[in-house]
Amino acid sequence: MTTPRLAPPAAIKEICRTLETAGHEAWCVGGAVRDALLGIETLDWDIATSAHPEQVQKLFKRTVPVGLKFGTVGVLDRAGVLHEVTTFRHDVETDGRHAIVKFGASLEEDLARRDFTMNAIAVHAERLEVRDPFHGRADLEKRVVRCVGDARERMREDRLRALRAIRFAGRFGFAIEAATWDAIRESAPHLGRLSMERVKQELEKVMEQVARPSETLERYRDAGILASLVPSLADAPRARFAAVDHLAVPGMKGRPNRRAIRLAALFVEPGKAPGRDLERTLKALKYSNVEAREAVALAAGAAALAVPVDLALDGAALRRAVARIGRLELPALARLLWAHGAVALAERGADAAVAPATRQVRVAAIALYRRATRSAWRDPITLGDLAVDGDDLRSAGVPAGREMGETLARLLEAVLEDPTRNTREALLALARPR
Repeated sequence: MTTPRLAPPAAIKEICRTLETAGHEAWCVGGAVRDALLGIETLDWDIATSAHPEQVQKLFKRTVPVGLKFGTVGVLDRAGVLHEVTTFRHDVETDGRHAIVKFGASLEEDLARRDFTMNAIAVHAERLEVRDPFHGRADLEKRVVRCVGDARERMREDRLRALRAIRFAGRFGFAIEAATWDAIRESAPHLGRLSMERVKQELEKVMEQVARPSETLERYRDAGILASLVPSLADAPRARFAAVDHLAVPGMKGRPNRRAIRLAALFVEPGKAPGRDLERTLKALKYSNVEAREAVALAAGAAALAVPVDLALDGAALRRAVARIGRLELPALARLLWAHGAVALAERGADAAVAPATRQVRVAAIALYRRATRSAWRDPITLGDLAVDGDDLRSAGVPAGREMGETLARLLEAVLEDPTRNTREALLALARPR
């Protein structure tokens, strides 16, 4: 296996050199080493050292106490970039969520407490000497995710490892070693002990790092993970997961609105009104109110349309759909409908017809989006667009309260049917009590 990027950057070498000059060991460890061995460029290099946290803090002028009780100190390099330096350690006690660690371990003992063999490789920053006591390089070559040591014990130490193993397999296109897979399945019923913030982070990483999130989500389902953590998705149709594949952008950080689109895709069946599962699930997973509201709005908007039949919407039906969806949600909804429409047509046709069918849906979705956008910014589709307001209606004899609200709703429906009715005179004539 070639290692074109195995050499760490200059800032990392300088930190390691400072530690070693003071008489401590210093090694590059973790994901950066793994990615370098896979030929993936990375900037996030971590350092493991025999120095204790207080010794690290004394050696460097600018540090941040990232996690002192776990042995981690953030060291700022000359450019102000933070690098994590963590003391060699081994676990004394763990409950599947939190570990009590003890310092004074060797490099090999530190690597032994890590999750998977591919993440238990160390490299010396300058000599480029590789320490690989658990044969992680061989597993990288075999393209397999394997726990370090006893797989069941690794899962008991940190239940999040079940999710991480499947994410890594999806990200790199790896298989999962049999004993590791068995341990994942046995771990699934215990995942309720995880904090929902950590689960949320894993789901977001799947959406951002994995080329085909649907395969990872299916593995979650097969392992029993969805049944434990997101029951509303345990029996979801495959089409929901497949739609996310059309919305994912591997290797890029997801903007909040992109995450909302992907989340909504998991809970949407176009043409079918969503239940309360989406809002309940997002709240349980600790998503922000902004992200939750946007995902719920997208799910409701997509449910108002049947894909691909309604890609031909126009006239009053289109105006009503736009009114339900809202002007600002149209771009996101267009992407969501395109994804589900592509999946729907691909499932109907033979393999040879998938690409042409997908192109057809894309063309129709773009045309619908353009019509909807023109309508959204040209036609009256909200109460605020009406040519009359509450004061006008009171002057016409409409009492405040429930009757006022019902009258405004009736007037909006009238202009959605025919925008030319949106004049003060026409609406007051429609509003006056008979």
